[in-house]
This record gives sequence, C-alpha cells and structure tokens, in this order.
Amino acid sequence: MTTFKTTLLALVGLFTLIGCDNASKRSEVITTEPAIEGSRVAEYGSWASPVTPEDVYDLTDDITDVRATSQGIYFVQSNADNEDKKGVYRLELDGTASKVVSSNFDIRSRVHEYGGSPFVAIGSSLFATKFSDQILYRIAPNQAPFPLTPNGTRHAGCISNPKASRLICVREDHRGKGEPVNSLVGINLSYADEGNTLISGADFYSKPVLSPDQSQLAWVSWNHPNMPWDQTQLWIADLDSKGVIVNPRQINTELKGSITQPLFSPTGQLYFIADFNNWWNIYRLDVQLETEMVLEKQAEFAVADWKMGQSSYAFENEHSLIASFSHEGVAQLIRIDTLSGIVEPIAVDFAEIAHVTQSENEVLFVGGKETPEKGIYKVQGRFAQLVYAPKLPVMDPNFISRAQSLSFKTGDNQTAYGYLYQPKNPNFQGPKDHEPPLVMMMHPGPTAKASRAFRRDIQYWTSRGFAVFDVNYRGSTGFGRDYRNSLYGNWGKSDVEDAVRAAGFLVNSGHVDGRKLAIRGNRAGGFTALSAVAFYSTFGAGVSYSGISDMEEFKRHSHKFESHYLMRLLGNMDNYHRRSAMSNIKGLNEPLLLIQGVNDSLIPAEQSLIIYQAVKRKGVPVAYLEFNEDAANRVSAKSKKLALEAELSFYGQIFGFTPAGSLPALAIENIDNLRRR
Repeated sequence: MTTFKTTLLALVGLFTLIGCDNASKRSEVITTEPAIEGSRVAEYGSWASPVTPEDVYDLTDDITDVRATSQGIYFVQSNADNEDKKGVYRLELDGTASKVVSSNFDIRSRVHEYGGSPFVAIGSSLFATKFSDQILYRIAPNQAPFPLTPNGTRHAGCISNPKASRLICVREDHRGKGEPVNSLVGINLSYADEGNTLISGADFYSKPVLSPDQSQLAWVSWNHPNMPWDQTQLWIADLDSKGVIVNPRQINTELKGSITQPLFSPTGQLYFIADFNNWWNIYRLDVQLETEMVLEKQAEFAVADWKMGQSSYAFENEHSLIASFSHEGVAQLIRIDTLSGIVEPIAVDFAEIAHVTQSENEVLFVGGKETPEKGIYKVQGRFAQLVYAPKLPVMDPNFISRAQSLSFKTGDNQTAYGYLYQPKNPNFQGPKDHEPPLVMMMHPGPTAKASRAFRRDIQYWTSRGFAVFDVNYRGSTGFGRDYRNSLYGNWGKSDVEDAVRAAGFLVNSGHVDGRKLAIRGNRAGGFTALSAVAFYSTFGAGVSYSGISDMEEFKRHSHKFESHYLMRLLGNMDNYHRRSAMSNIKGLNEPLLLIQGVNDSLIPAEQSLIIYQAVKRKGVPVAYLEFNEDAANRVSAKSKKLALEAELSFYGQIFGFTPAGSLPALAIENIDNLRRR
C-alpha cells in the first residue's frame, strides 16, 4: 500500500463525531462564487463549485415518524453532528422544535433489520427503542429512561391500547436458536416483564392498528418466501377489555397481492392499500367485509415496506381522506370525499411525500421538493403550509440542477426510466463541441427507487460539470407491480442491461461524452455497478461502495427478512455465481474505485479486497479505500466526505481533468497503465 493510503486509513480510524443536538442547524448562506459576466470556458469536471463535501454530509434534513398526541407533535430527526444518530423532537406552537430525547440515545429499531417506527408517544411520555441494545424504554419527563423489554428482543410499530393500559408492538425475538420469532405482543406501560404474546405463527408481522373504540385490532402478516411487496395477508380480530385478541380472522380478498397500511376510519371502517390491479391503490371493507376500491388510479399510494411505519394517507375528518401518491416520479397530495368519491388536488409541487398522519382535525406530512425545501407541512384547504423545517444553509438556486424525467428502450423491448441532471454552474461552460462526463447512479435497491427530491450529493457533481443519471431500472418501486416483479429471476442481468442501455441512450442523444462514462452504486447498487464493468465495456470507470461482488458469500450473511429474497431475484443457484463480478474477473478491465467498511456486517470487506488484489495483479488502474466502520449500520460524516473527495480525484485522473480547489490526490495503483478512450 502507498504511504498516502496508510496515512489515510490511520486518519479514518480516528474519525469519531461526538456532538450536541441542535434541532435547528446552521442557517448561514453557502458561500458561492458570485456569477461573473460571461461564464468562463473550462473542462467539464473542473469547475469550481460552492457545494462542498461538508454541505453534502454535515447537514441533515432527515425527518421521519411524525406522531401526534394531545401533548404535541413529535418526530425523529437525524443529527449530522453526531454520526447521524437519531433523537426525538417536539414541535412547539411557534414553529420551533425542542429536543425531547437526545440523539446520544439514538432511537432506532432493527425489527426486520431495517427498522422503522421506533417510538410511540402517549401524552408527554415516549416509548422508544434504543439502537445499541434494542430494548424498548419508557421516557417520561424528568425521569431516566426505564427499560421495559427483555434483552434479545426487538420492538417496533408500537401503538397505544389505552383501554388495556398497554402497548401493542411487533416483536422480533432473537433469544432462541435458528431464525428469530416474530409476533404481536402486549407490553405493560409501567414495569419490565416478558409481555404477553397476542398473536404468533406467521414469519412476519407489521402495522397493528386499533379501531376508534378500541374493540378491534387489524394487522398485516406474511410468510416466506414472500417479501411485504409480494403477497401479504390482512387480519382483523376483536379485543376484550384486557387487550386479549379474540376471534382473529383473515380478510379473504378475491385477488391476492401486497396489502399494506391498514387504517380504521373515524367511523370504524377498515381501509388499506393493495396492488390488486398492478398499482398500490386504496381499498376498504364494506359492512359484509367485502373489498371495495376507494379510488382507482395508475399510480402508487405506497412504497415497498423495507421499513415499518410507512404512512401515505390519513383521515382529515369523518369522511375526508388525505392521501399521497407517486406518478412518474412526481408526488401529489389529494383529498378524497369517501362518500361521494370526489377528488380534490391539494399540493402538486412535491417530489416526495411521506409520514402522512392525523393531528386532531388536520393532517401533517413530511414533504420534500426538487429544491432544498423540506420539512413538516400541514394541509390547509387546498394548500400545504410549512410548519417546521430544519434551518439549513441556503443554496443559490442558480447552481441547482433539476431532474429531467427520461424513458428509454431496454432489453426484451421493455421501457426503463431515470432522471437526468445536467451540469449547472453560472460561472462556467464546457468547451465548444464537448459533452460532459456522466456519473450514473444506481440506487441501493433492488426494490427501491430513484427520486426527484433534492439531493446535495447530486448537486456536488452537477455544479462541477458532470451530468448525473439516476436510474429506475426494472424492479424499481413506483411503476407498478409488474415492473417491480420484472426483476425476479433477472437481478444482475436486467438492472445491468438497463444501466448499459441508459448510457447508450444518453450518448446517442448528445447528453454526455461516450468516452467518459462512470457508474457508481452502494451495496446492491454496487453489485450492479461492478457487474456492469465486469460484463460490459460501456463504462470507463466504476465505483463501488460496499458493493456485492460475490453473491454466494453474501447469501451466507443474509438475515431472516431477506433469507428467501435472493433466490427470487436470481432465479437459481447457478446465477449466484454466474452474475457475480467475482466470477468474471477476466472482464474487469476498466478502472475501479472500491470503498469498503472494514466491519461491514452484511458485505464482508474480503469481497472488495479480493476484487482489488485481482484487478491490481492484472495491471488495471484500481484504488481501494476502507473505513473502520460498519457500512450496513452507520458511516461517519468524515468518512463519507473523504470518500466523496476520493471519488472526484478518481474521476479526474481517469477522465483527464484537474478538479478545482485543493483536493487530496487519490493513490491509484497501475495508473501508468491507463488507456484513455
């Protein structure tokens, strides 16, 4: 290893962020180079940009899990000054947020590994899961957090059952041998004990909800080999005065599919979302418990439930439903009159809407736009009013590149999608008759999605003169069940093909320079990026952040939630080997940058090291950057910033431009063997 790399790794090993909480972050303006009269001509990629790595990773607008009680509105917010650990804040009447639980407590559940819905508020008390030990604590004003649940168990999706003076939670029990056991349990509010198992037997449970009179409980369950976006079951049961389940029965729908987000109306009618007609639409049960559609629309009213606690609709009052949906990458909010069926648009300028929740007679949601505005909004008539936003540095709009939705033909005569971000910097323009280099981004799917919502990491590249294409390859959520399922049996094939076809489409349409194409991805996206470089010669550079290079090895580290997922994605055991970059090292002939967490609990560092050593022996330009962290759970902001600068240096050396400003030069092995296109 080079001296630079050794020094770099030593510094990374020392990175520790210990900060105090501030719900409102710095509000100063990002220092920008003032626009000059007549922009300068400079090589794409070399432009001086006001968007720094600090702007990308030292700030946070991550707001989740909005919960309303009689005592106020609570929500979870990450603290970038404290390794993105999560605390709970309460929204005050003046629009400010006061800290209720410090981010040092780090509220985060690991139910189904990906967590979600880590706390519930009852009055002025919170009941929250602490990340470090996964114990559920009662957190009351002026009292130390009190543990309620046993070691070795995890809890999420908790709701209050006031009549029985208990919580109802999804439990995942890791104390036995073999797979953890999932169930719904009742937990006492005042003292620690084992709790009472309410229902068990299914492999997974989610989203328990109570009827307004607390006489009924509904929930969703599913079994292997299904994921929650494949096929799930909706259940309803009666509750006695002690909160014990009586007469549980499955709601037998004529059509099968992914059922999610059950919710009782104020009148006690059960609503839910299902993809029976290819799209996640809203349904309800009539008095005979028969299913009827509330609104038919070729749009998605839900997302894939990687995390618990997703909520895309809520009741404004007895017969008025506020719902969000996504269509072709644009999020919209509507009001549905549940009696007449009349639909009224409310907000149409959002890129993402999440955590829709009722607060007395109003509805709140977390909204993000294509510009930096993001926060908690409330519905007022036909408009959405901002009620809270973290105070972040203002970004000059002249430097903001907005997404352009594109579709392109891909394999099997199908269509795939993505968002193109053009270079944007008022102080610079590229040389005449030159096109910008491309950074193709693969989302960390496979069942995830690219979004039009504002991202500072994308602006980091576009403001320096790169074009960015964020791909919604086949399998991505947001385009219906058929599109989502089209990846089954084809992972490592269709997604890779879509990336290659997208690059060709962008080159042929004159958007990017075909000699300067880079592909990057994180984890599952890294798998696609590595496979694209291993099996095709389209891209002149590949960047993998903890990417999966050996699917057979990855399977050995899979957890219960995903234990049957890989077989559905890959189709058969032969494809575990055939579609892994590790099996085609002979095809890895283009420059690679491998970035890896040493203690990654899902993707062992050995995978990246083997690729690195093999490519290095071949004489191909390659760089390896590792961090003494677990990339599956948390990477420090300092490590992320260092990796981002290393990536920029990598592109500069490979594509032949000099990045602006002072930038540590990444040591690339075999750089003298570089063959520019």
